[in-house]
Amino acid sequence: MTAPGEGVPVVVLAGGSSRRFGSDKLAAPLGGSSVLERAVAGVPTGWPVVLVGPERPLRRPGARWVREDPPGGGPLAAVLAGIAACGGEVVAVLAGDMPAGGAALPSLVDALRPDDAVGAAVAEDDDGRVTPLLAAYRRSAVEGLALGSGHGGRAMALLDAGHVAVRVGRAGARDVDTPRALAQAEADLTEG
Repeated sequence: MTAPGEGVPVVVLAGGSSRRFGSDKLAAPLGGSSVLERAVAGVPTGWPVVLVGPERPLRRPGARWVREDPPGGGPLAAVLAGIAACGGEVVAVLAGDMPAGGAALPSLVDALRPDDAVGAAVAEDDDGRVTPLLAAYRRSAVEGLALGSGHGGRAMALLDAGHVAVRVGRAGARDVDTPRALAQAEADLTEG
């Protein structure tokens, strides 16, 4: 298991328009906090956090904010901008609307480390769906994809880096895209 003191940088995606949710999903209340605060709180202590999106108040000490260029370029552009703002060969990625995803980051990083030929360790839910927005990436593998700025591109292109899937369960991979998903995330808190 990766020790928190190892300080793997984490890119948190904190932009987007929340169209399906109907209002700012990252600010939605969840368990006495917000969706974004819960996601960031799950990142291991000592791991540097770089958020990509419009700056907003956040309790995490030392968190930095950056923007993709141009702003609003989508999740792939945000991931690439965040990775560019981080140091290190291994960088973790967490969508800000995945309130339980931070707890999976050490397992994802650990799954990536044994095999230098693998470019990513990607979260998989109980139904076998993978998400490139909860993952650990080798910088060299992502750079080798030649994705440019990523503006308007699909985040699934990151899987072309060659990946292993890591089962994180339904709650770990849950993203809060709709009010119903928020209610499910709230239920996850009482069950966990």
